Amino acid sequence: MSLPQQDLNLEDAKEQLLEECEGIWKRVEECQNKVTFQEIETLPAADPKLSLLLHRLKSLTAEFNQWQKRTPEIISTNPDVLVALGKDQLQRLEHDLEMVLSTVHAKNKKLKKDLLREQQWLAEQQQLIDCLDQTEEKMSNQVVQFSEKRAFQELKSKMLKIKAYKEEILNALGEFLEKHFPLPEDNGIKKRKTHSSGEQDVQLITLHEILESLINKLINKPHDPYITISNSFWAPYIELLLRYGIALRHSEDPSRIRLENFHQ
Repeated sequence: MSLPQQDLNLEDAKEQLLEECEGIWKRVEECQNKVTFQEIETLPAADPKLSLLLHRLKSLTAEFNQWQKRTPEIISTNPDVLVALGKDQLQRLEHDLEMVLSTVHAKNKKLKKDLLREQQWLAEQQQLIDCLDQTEEKMSNQVVQFSEKRAFQELKSKMLKIKAYKEEILNALGEFLEKHFPLPEDNGIKKRKTHSSGEQDVQLITLHEILESLINKLINKPHDPYITISNSFWAPYIELLLRYGIALRHSEDPSRIRLENFHQ
C-alpha cells in the first residue's frame, strides 16, 4: 500500500471514529433527557433536604447497578482506527518515558558529582589520618630526656620566683600594717614598755614583725610553729590576733602562740 493510500485510510478512520462518538453522545443526551423529564417525587415538607439526598442515593444506586451489568464496548472495530489510537498512545508513552529518562540521567549526573566529592573528601581524611599516625609513631619512638642540670635550673628558677613573690607580699603586708596598725605613740614618739620593778624598758615591735615571726616559724619549723610571747609584744595586738583567729595559743603553755594553718 502506498503512502497516499495510507493517509486516505487514516482520514476515513478518523471520520468513522468521529461519527461513532457523535452517535454515542446523542444516546447520552437522550438518556439525560429521559432522566430530566421523569416524574419528580413530591418531597415531604418535614425534611426536604434529607428526602432529596435519599432520592439521589436511589438514583446513583440504580446507575451503579446498570454499570455493573454492562460490559465495556470497543469504540471501533476498524483496524485503522485502532492502529491510529495505538500510535497515539505509544507516542505519548514514548514522550513520558523520554522525560523520565532525562530526569534519571540528571539525577545520575548529580549523584556522580556527589560521589566524586565524597571520595575526594575521604581521600583527604585518610591522608590526614596517615599523617597523624606517622606523627604519633615518631613521638612514641622519641625518648624525651631531661638532664638533671636542666631540672635543677628550672626548680631553682621557680624557687626564686616564689621567694620574690613572697617578699612582694610581705612588703605589701608591712605597708598595710604600718599604715593601719602602728605602734602607740606619745607626742610623736613610739612608746617603750615600762616595768614597775625598775627593769630596763623594752622597745615594742610592730604587728608586722609579729606576723613575720609567726610565718617564718611556721614555714621553717612546721613541727614546732610556736613562738614565745616576750615583753616586746604589745598585748592589744596579741589579743587582736587571738580574737580574730589569726593566731592560736598553746594548749599547755599560754605564753606561746602560733599562726593558724590557713593553707590546710
